[in-house]
Amino acid sequence: MNLGLNNKIALVCAASQGLGFAVADELAAEGASLIICSRSDANISKAADAIRDRRGGGVLAVAGDLSVAADIERIVAAGIEKFGRIDILVTNGGGPPAGNFDSLDAAAWETATRVVLTSVLYLTRLVLPGMKERGWGRILNITSIASKQPVENLMLSNSLRAAVTGFAKTLAGEVAADGITVNNILPGYTRTERLEELIDFLAEKESLTADEIKARWSSEIPMRRLGEPTEFAALAAFLVSERASYITGSSIAVDGGWIKSLF
Repeated sequence: MNLGLNNKIALVCAASQGLGFAVADELAAEGASLIICSRSDANISKAADAIRDRRGGGVLAVAGDLSVAADIERIVAAGIEKFGRIDILVTNGGGPPAGNFDSLDAAAWETATRVVLTSVLYLTRLVLPGMKERGWGRILNITSIASKQPVENLMLSNSLRAAVTGFAKTLAGEVAADGITVNNILPGYTRTERLEELIDFLAEKESLTADEIKARWSSEIPMRRLGEPTEFAALAAFLVSERASYITGSSIAVDGGWIKSLF
């Protein structure tokens, strides 16, 4: 299937590893040029080299902290200077720390809000005018299954991912007539560095081994296994493609059937 991504320009956030890297690599395989970012200059440069080696094409690596407005502006400006425009925005802030309400202070909430929610607002505000002018654009937010079905010990993610969902659904209706789609993609338990951190947190908290935590999660998933980043990236590439032009305002899970709700 030709997704129509050849010569499109995509900004993929938090792309030095995990889901962000997998999505960026998949878009490059489909012919898109990339702007990728993460906080570490060394890590994002390494990721860019890996994608170039595998896929070829144009890849611009920019280091920046998505919790800092000036860094977001610099990332977007660098991408536009290099490629002239941004057609596709994939937001991805990484998961906030685990914890329940009593364990999270005001500073934790403020930091998580900047990374998970405010960064999405800033990024969208910067790329949306150009998308409207060209009459084509794709905004895809990497959120979490927690936005549909809360996960125990993930108070910050449960709350703030839901806020992103509400924003995206509302924006989708506002810009649909401009040829712009806005969707959310919800990863379930997927083999990433972030998941390993959560496993270690829960193993220590519950006095269990990492393997016991993985086995418990796998038993809760109808497919009886954790997901792979490439499986997630395949849907992400479709949702930002020309072929998905009539899909907007949707939140689609890649979770092996974990979510139990009907909608």
